[in-house]
Amino acid sequence: MSASARRSLIDTAVPLAARANGGVRTRDATGAAPGCSAKIKVFVAAENRLLREALARMLAKKGDTEVTGVESEEAFTPEILARAKPDILLLASRGALAEDIATIRQVRAAAPQVRILVLGMPQGAAEFLQCVRAGISGYLLRDASSEEVPEAVRAVQAGEAVCPGTLCSALFRYFESETASLPCVSARHRLGLTRREQQLIPLVAQGLTNKEIANHFSLSEQTVKNHLYRIKHKIGAEDRLDIVQVYRAQGFLA
Repeated sequence: MSASARRSLIDTAVPLAARANGGVRTRDATGAAPGCSAKIKVFVAAENRLLREALARMLAKKGDTEVTGVESEEAFTPEILARAKPDILLLASRGALAEDIATIRQVRAAAPQVRILVLGMPQGAAEFLQCVRAGISGYLLRDASSEEVPEAVRAVQAGEAVCPGTLCSALFRYFESETASLPCVSARHRLGLTRREQQLIPLVAQGLTNKEIANHFSLSEQTVKNHLYRIKHKIGAEDRLDIVQVYRAQGFLA
């Protein structure tokens, strides 16, 4: 193949993550995004020795990637990850969802700055959604190609989400089914609060007393007490602090 033909193929190739996001990202000759000089540090964790060594060799060949650690999942711990200080953890699924979720949560707790890219098994959408909720940044199936894995690493490092198209559609279906529980739905619909009760809670969160709240709305102090009593009853809160915590957990307070 001539040099011009190879350049034509490179110019027209569409990376995995770019296809998922409806656009094409340009890269330099090393495969790195323009303006990115620092290498992406990747830690590889896989139960199978052949797989983890193959992944490490695959990534090491890329000029924009540095493998900072390779461990079997039996020996892998968040403490080892913290010492290696990678940007991304490439975690190969063991095929046991509970173990994968436990590992993801441990990493998120011990090293929240590390992005997690899972090389998963061909399971259903439910397993994938649980991994997303646990805190992963990207998900590939085990049959991903030698080009798709490094491309996914770059995309995750750039702050993009990566997943196969079939699983991406599962995300849309999930959020569609969960629309009624999103914070954009009114608090009155979610928690059964009246407009006045909604107005009181931010002032309670600021630490205002019943008398100060009453003065703010030109109400009697007893009326404020009655409102707070009804709020506690509606949302199952025990006291003023609990009211604020429940309301914040629903996404209505910063």
